[in-house]
Order: sequence, then C-alpha cells, then structure tokens
Amino acid sequence: MPHSHCNHANHDHGHGSPEEIGIQYNLFEKIDKENLQCLNESVDGSGQTVFKPWDKRLDHSQYVESDADEELLFNVPFTGNVKLKGIIIMSEDSNSHPAKLRLFKNKPNMTFDDVSMEPDQEFELQKDIEGVLEYIPKIVTFSSVSHLTMHFSANFGAETTKIYYIGLKGEWTQGHKHGVTICTYEARPMIDDHKLKHLDSVNRPIE
Repeated sequence: MPHSHCNHANHDHGHGSPEEIGIQYNLFEKIDKENLQCLNESVDGSGQTVFKPWDKRLDHSQYVESDADEELLFNVPFTGNVKLKGIIIMSEDSNSHPAKLRLFKNKPNMTFDDVSMEPDQEFELQKDIEGVLEYIPKIVTFSSVSHLTMHFSANFGAETTKIYYIGLKGEWTQGHKHGVTICTYEARPMIDDHKLKHLDSVNRPIE
C-alpha cells in the first residue's frame, strides 16, 4: 500500500523523462564542499562523494556507509541561497537503504546531540536503486536555504546505512548578507573621515 502511494506522489511531481529530471539535479555544484560535514561516516571524506552529477549516480565505487550504527548526519553548506525543490536518495536494494530522512534548515554544525529537536520536514523513504524517486520539500519552508542538515535516522533493518547518491534540485542565488555587512562597516568610517576633514578645512581659514 505505501509503495503505490509513493509512486503516485512521484508521478504527481515528476517532470518528463528521468534524463530531463536529472539535468535539474545540479545543486551539487553549489555546495561548499570544503565545509561539508558527514558525521558517523565509516571512511573519512566519503560523505562528500555522494553529492555528484546525476549521470554518475550509478557509480557504486563512491558511496558513504555509516560506522557505529545506522545513523548518518550531513551538514551541507551552500555557496549562496537555495530554493530547494527536490531531493533524490539512492542506495542498494537491501536493508542498508535509508528509511527516514529528517531535514533541518539553516542550522549549521549540527551534531547527534541536536537531532532530538523537531525537524523542518521528515520523509519516509522508499528503496530507490536507480535514483528516480523525488521527494518534494515544503516550498515555503525551504525557499531560502543557506545550510541544509540531512539526518538519516533509520534504515530498513541493517546494522549500517549505505548511500550511493544524494541529488538536490532547486534555484540558487548568490548570497548577499556577507557583502552588505562589509560594505556597511567600511562605508561608515569613510563618511566620518570625510566630514572631519571637511570641517577641519573650513575651520582653518576662520582661525
């Protein structure tokens, strides 16, 4: 029963052929890979490898597997602001496929101590070995995302969780917060300096 429901939801949200869908899954290019974190990965740095082009999703040589238990936690910073529109989670046809995904918006550097808080959205995942099932985030909630935390809290019963591919679809815009802060900070002393010099030059002839 849940299987047919998920397929129905996928048909509602699918846009054209799998190839056309895949072209839209290009947000991996907008991830700040140097600061991406994956907690509980069995091999250091393996969590980064699952954010790859859609046409490389079937490359099973690069994957992440959990270490101490079935949980995985990704802290995914973007290089700008993202309107998140779709997620694909792909693994193998086994019990190590993740079964639950919890999303947190704009909460950098989360750890497993923080995941007890209420997520912004939660998905019950289905086994997807081809990377074609889309999960649609709530548009209002995920319209301005600079940092996405993905907590895979459970799988289908295995001791560890494996993920081969995570696809993210959406619109990216350059972040403005940092630039505005620098601009405001630099502009104020410049204006003050100008006023002081101006007053000083006016006063001199009067004296």
